[in-house]
Amino acid sequence: MKKTTKSAAGREPSQRQLRVGESVRHAIAELLTRSDMIDPELDGKVITVTEVTISPDLRQATAYVMPLGGEDVDTTIEALNRNRKFFRGRIAKALTTKFTPEITFASDGSFDYSDKMRILFETPDFHRPVEDDNKR
Repeated sequence: MKKTTKSAAGREPSQRQLRVGESVRHAIAELLTRSDMIDPELDGKVITVTEVTISPDLRQATAYVMPLGGEDVDTTIEALNRNRKFFRGRIAKALTTKFTPEITFASDGSFDYSDKMRILFETPDFHRPVEDDNKR
């Protein structure tokens, strides 16, 4: 389940979008690991930043995150979005772009998707050979 699919204009993300997205991802991950957060709901939480997608004009970013173990996802996303200005201010120092993108945090659904696929692959019916009706 890839989030970097075609944009609204029907194009793949440019190399610049991918590069800036990766820089923003690294900056957010560093901020989260340093634990100098003001919000008590984020204090001590281990949060993985899986991907950051950037709009073509580099002004909007969506950071896909998942707390360790997938616990309190909604609470964590709400807390991160409450602190968007904090993240934007700190990320501005790490980027060399003209503008710092507005950041929105969202949960990464790829973990749920991979769990569903793993469960599907483990079912006995999945490995059963399919009978061909034409052979009868």
